[in-house]
Amino acid sequence: MARLNRDTIIAIFLLLVCGVFIWASFDIRQPDYGVLMPSAWPRVILGALTLLSFIYLFQSLRAGPDEVVFDPDREPGFMGFISYWRNPLICFGMFFAFLITLPVLGMLIGGVSFVFTLMTLLGGWEPKRLVVHAVVALLTVGSMWSLFTFGLGVMLPTGEIFNPYAN
Repeated sequence: MARLNRDTIIAIFLLLVCGVFIWASFDIRQPDYGVLMPSAWPRVILGALTLLSFIYLFQSLRAGPDEVVFDPDREPGFMGFISYWRNPLICFGMFFAFLITLPVLGMLIGGVSFVFTLMTLLGGWEPKRLVVHAVVALLTVGSMWSLFTFGLGVMLPTGEIFNPYAN
């Protein structure tokens, strides 16, 4: 029996999750009037995720089994664990802070702050990079916020600082 690598196992897990979500999308209520079905967008996104998961599976199968079971460079103990998993821990901590501050900052200011701070923590503090981080944060979050707010009419969390829905 051939040994599977970690990426293959993760790809299979992602495909199973996509399958469960696609199956659950059939439980979304269908309206009685002629509009786009509410399950259309979730199924489009799930179709794209399923396709990407299949690509991931094929690439991981082509790569072959893992050679190293553990990282020999990892230091033992709690501090070794923290330094090894530094970036994921920063991402989870920052996302938790984003969720905590969402009622105050709102989606636009909080999202831009989250993306800029996370990119700066992971990508460096040099002045040139700070400008790139600011531009990326403003363009990505600002365009997505504008699309959902003005294009699709979705009421995103406003916060106490900025409310685009106030008259």
